[in-house]
Amino acid sequence: MESLDNLISSFSSLPSIGKKSATRLAYFILKSDKRIAEKLAHDLLNIKVMVKNCSQCGTYTEGDICNICSSLNRDKIICVVEQSQDVYFIDSTGEYSGYFHVLNGVLSPLNGVGPKELKLDKLVNRIKEEGFKEVIIATNPTLEGDTTALYILKLLEGIDVKVSRIASGMPVGGDMEYIDKQTLSRSLKGRISY
Repeated sequence: MESLDNLISSFSSLPSIGKKSATRLAYFILKSDKRIAEKLAHDLLNIKVMVKNCSQCGTYTEGDICNICSSLNRDKIICVVEQSQDVYFIDSTGEYSGYFHVLNGVLSPLNGVGPKELKLDKLVNRIKEEGFKEVIIATNPTLEGDTTALYILKLLEGIDVKVSRIASGMPVGGDMEYIDKQTLSRSLKGRISY
């Protein structure tokens, strides 16, 4: 059936959804009440119409400025992240109460992503104009993430602001025999004293 095959193909184009999961989802929609499919279709279209990037930090919001940027009760710290979902994960820990800046990517010259595409000039201007006391660079511990972090560090030289990088290493509950050498090396270099 072409309609079913098309739906399975659409579901399987989503991240982390394989053919089996896509097939289960498609059959769930087929067996469900028509209202479930209508609501799903409405919600999918609605999110594309209603949600946009915050004009200050770049995360997703339904207004011009997100709730975090409009808050006056946050610490004068700015956390630089790669993607909008990183804002959610960090903020949901309850350990961080500062502001964010979303790069929407990392430096990747081979893919045509340079400082201009990441709007790094906007980040530097925010730091200067809004008087942040600290910049936390929370890019992923990948080659591109590390390169982006170093580039940001260079950009901030000469600006009176503390710059730090999130720690990386072994995950809680991780077993050393399953940790790759690079992660283990980072863990040893970033060890803390008791």
